[in-house]
Amino acid sequence: MDNNFALSYINELKETLDALPLEKIKDAAKLILDAFNNNKQVFIMGNGGSAVNASHFACDLSKGTLRRMYDPKEKRFRVTSLTDNVATITAYANDLSYDDIFVQQLRNLTQEDDLIIVLSGSGNSTNVIRALQYTKEIKAKTIALLGFDGGEAKNLADCSIVIPSDHYGRIEDTQLILHHLITSYFYNLKSEHK
Repeated sequence: MDNNFALSYINELKETLDALPLEKIKDAAKLILDAFNNNKQVFIMGNGGSAVNASHFACDLSKGTLRRMYDPKEKRFRVTSLTDNVATITAYANDLSYDDIFVQQLRNLTQEDDLIIVLSGSGNSTNVIRALQYTKEIKAKTIALLGFDGGEAKNLADCSIVIPSDHYGRIEDTQLILHHLITSYFYNLKSEHK
C-alpha cells in the first residue's frame, strides 16, 4: 500500500471525527441513559457493515458497560440487535420482503418508550425507514447514526447524528467510534456511582 493512500484515508477520517456534532452525541447518550434508568428495552439495527456495527453496539452495551460481571445485582442494559437472528430475518424476507425484516421484529417486541437505534450509511434504507415510521406510531424513542446528508431517516428519528462523509467505510468507522465512545461513557458513569 502506498503511504499517501493510507495517510489520505486516515486524515479524512480525522476530519470526519472533528466535524461530528457533539451536542447530538450528548443527546443520544441521554436517550440511552433514560432507557437504562427506566428499564426500557433497546433495539439496534442496520444493514451490511451497519448490521455488524449494530451487533457490536448491542454486545458492548450489554456486556461492556458492566463493572462487576459476576454480580447478579448490577443493573444491566436490556439490549438486542435485530440483525442477529438469521432465521427470523430470512423468514420475513422470504415471506414478505427484505423491507419488512426490522419492522416485523419490532411489532413482536417493542413497547412505548423503548429505544430504537438505527445505523445507516445513506439514511434511506427502506427497512430502516419502515422501522422508524412504526416506532413513531407506538411512541418509542429513536436514535439514528447516519452518513451522507442523513437521508429520510434524519427527519424521522428523535436524535439524528449525521456523520459528515459520503464514504461508507469512514461512515462505518465512525459508527464504531461513536458506539465505543457511548459505551465507555456508561462504563465510567457506573464507576462514579458505584
